[in-house]
Amino acid sequence: MIHKTAIIDPKAKISSNVEIGPYCVIGPDVEIGENTIIQSHVNIYCNAVIGKKNKIYPFVSINEPQDLKYSGERTNLIIGDNNKIREYVTINPGTEGGGGKTVIGNNCLLMISSHIAHDCKVGNNVIIANNVPLGGHVIIEDNVIIGGNSAVQQFTRIGKMAMIGGMTGVLNDVIPYGLSTGNRNLLNGLNLIGLRRAKFDNKDILGLSEAYKVIFATKNINENIIKLNGSFEENPLVKNVIDFITKDKKRSICTPFS
Repeated sequence: MIHKTAIIDPKAKISSNVEIGPYCVIGPDVEIGENTIIQSHVNIYCNAVIGKKNKIYPFVSINEPQDLKYSGERTNLIIGDNNKIREYVTINPGTEGGGGKTVIGNNCLLMISSHIAHDCKVGNNVIIANNVPLGGHVIIEDNVIIGGNSAVQQFTRIGKMAMIGGMTGVLNDVIPYGLSTGNRNLLNGLNLIGLRRAKFDNKDILGLSEAYKVIFATKNINENIIKLNGSFEENPLVKNVIDFITKDKKRSICTPFS
């Protein structure tokens, strides 16, 4: 059902069973998948593909990047399926200099007034709490939870199943399964509760805990990884952490050290 006050460009591609509420504005380069619900006063005016069964709440704005280098070039926003995008969320498509694409996966919850900036990559089952901005080019892997009133600096990576405490300034990359808090984020251990709830093998969780002690025994993380000497090669959790750290050696890693 499309409300009579909604303004929808005739070039927009609206699938069957889509609901669009009062006073929404949908631009010409928008594609919306089946059974998506868009409540009132939503503005979508960029090159966007929005998947199936999403629910977009009032006063969401999906529009051009907030980047001074952006000059109107055609870039993309891709949003997956089954996401909940709450009131006053803002989302920007990519920029030419950042790869041209912003991506949000499936089954995410973006709470009130959160912001997904240009060229971000957000995985599946991610929860971003109220008033959390992601700077440009941020990478959030699957099953991450970011607490309210936190802020994530541009180009930062947050590994899978990491948790960020509320009111944390995230300047340094957070390893998979890590817990991070602080005015400028520090590492506070591992998300052991989350790992157990996800039903990972207890042996692998214990192995990750032991590897964590070695990796962060001193400030020289790369040397510490060498000291592991392949002893955790068969542990997928440890492998994920090591791969994350070594993938981009230019990025600073969040550690337990101030």
